[in-house]
Amino acid sequence: MQEEEQKKYLLTAKKAVNTSEWYTQVIINSEFVDYSAVSGMMVFRPDSYFAWDSIKEATDRLLKKAGVQDVYFPLFIPERLLEKEREHVEGFSPEVAWITHTGKSELSERLAVRPTSETIMYDSFSRWIRSWRDLPIQYNIWASVVRWEFKHPTPLLRSREFLWNEGHSAFASLEEAEAERKVILDIYEKILRDFLALPGIRGRKTDREKFSGAIASYSIEHMMPDGYALQGPDHHSDGQNFAKAFDIQFTDRDGSKKYVYQNTYAISTRELGAMVLVHGDDKGLVLPPKLARIQVVIVPIYNNAKKEEVLEYSNLVYESIKNSVRAYLDDRDEYTPGWKYNEWEIKGIPVRLEIGKREMEAKTVTVVRRDTGKKEGAKQVHLDKSLVTLLEEIHSSMYEKALEFLESHTYAVSTYSELKKLVGSGFVQAPWCGSAECEDKIKEETGSKIANLPDGVQEKAKGKTCIYCGKEAKHIANFAKSY
Repeated sequence: MQEEEQKKYLLTAKKAVNTSEWYTQVIINSEFVDYSAVSGMMVFRPDSYFAWDSIKEATDRLLKKAGVQDVYFPLFIPERLLEKEREHVEGFSPEVAWITHTGKSELSERLAVRPTSETIMYDSFSRWIRSWRDLPIQYNIWASVVRWEFKHPTPLLRSREFLWNEGHSAFASLEEAEAERKVILDIYEKILRDFLALPGIRGRKTDREKFSGAIASYSIEHMMPDGYALQGPDHHSDGQNFAKAFDIQFTDRDGSKKYVYQNTYAISTRELGAMVLVHGDDKGLVLPPKLARIQVVIVPIYNNAKKEEVLEYSNLVYESIKNSVRAYLDDRDEYTPGWKYNEWEIKGIPVRLEIGKREMEAKTVTVVRRDTGKKEGAKQVHLDKSLVTLLEEIHSSMYEKALEFLESHTYAVSTYSELKKLVGSGFVQAPWCGSAECEDKIKEETGSKIANLPDGVQEKAKGKTCIYCGKEAKHIANFAKSY
């Protein structure tokens, strides 16, 4: 029976050989998520929901500190509201799921299952905002959304229902709206670094890739181990597009009527997929300590002669650390220590403590790091403090490893032949003239698109020529194949 149960924790795919199959096996076999009875919609199991809840709480805390308030709006959106902003609805129309009946009665108006909340929120904004005194509005909603257009969903990375935050702001001036972008993206960057141990490249999206209805979009882009890009959190400058569509006007201090300037922004459960891909290995998940429901697992090792003594000492160790770290004492008698090692490794628990007769007699523990596999002894005295320090070291090490990978897979090129050769192996930074024609041709010929126009390198476009047409370059673009 134990052998049959252990099979569910086995991985047959190798990350470097078949990343897609490896990813699917890891997230399912580790019991991180599961498929549901609805195609394309998944179940968040305790470990994945704990990780998302930790991200949510930390993000919400920082948003509130920045003056953002939480609200909630309905799941269903009347079709007349969704139709108000034409560019927006055209961007989402293939993805929308519609409610047409309740029981046996047909609805007088179709209701969209929330693909995003702009239209229903801004109907309220148009009633709430009357004067400059009502501004700014900085609201946030934690919700699930449904987008149904794709044929091949992938849990966490591309599912028909996912969880996220939606930030929606309204300001009296463009300058105020623009200033918010740095605040929000700084928050997202901090969450990625301090909780997910994920680096990214920040920059502006092209007009082809921007959010439907926005005047400009900005993103943090990740690089996956297979050389493909994955879009992370984003921020959209919506200008007055939605304000004009929904008649969101206010009376300014000078008595004139003006439209508000708006922003939207989000971080989603897609980040959990990025975390799995970046940090995982051929043994399974490798969880950043702050997102691990169990940070330290204790595995007793004993024979019948020393069972009670080893368990008693293991429990003593557990009691001494449980208030400093999230610990679990695995005293299940029906499984061997080796079986337990395998289970906790695939689940990605950051630290394993092994306790046998030798450790019991020496008042020590054997500490095993999940990220590196390093094994060393530690005294039981002050173990709580040393584990806290170790977890911090593990997080830093994971981030630095991911950052090194990102930097070593970001290439600056000056010729189209170089771009074609490197596309699919990382971010290829190249000068671009800014024309949609060149953008489309490169995508058609290489299968890559512009992930974003990265911050901090745009001055390098001066004096350069476009990688495709040879005209004067206006930008440095990150070309990549993407999820």
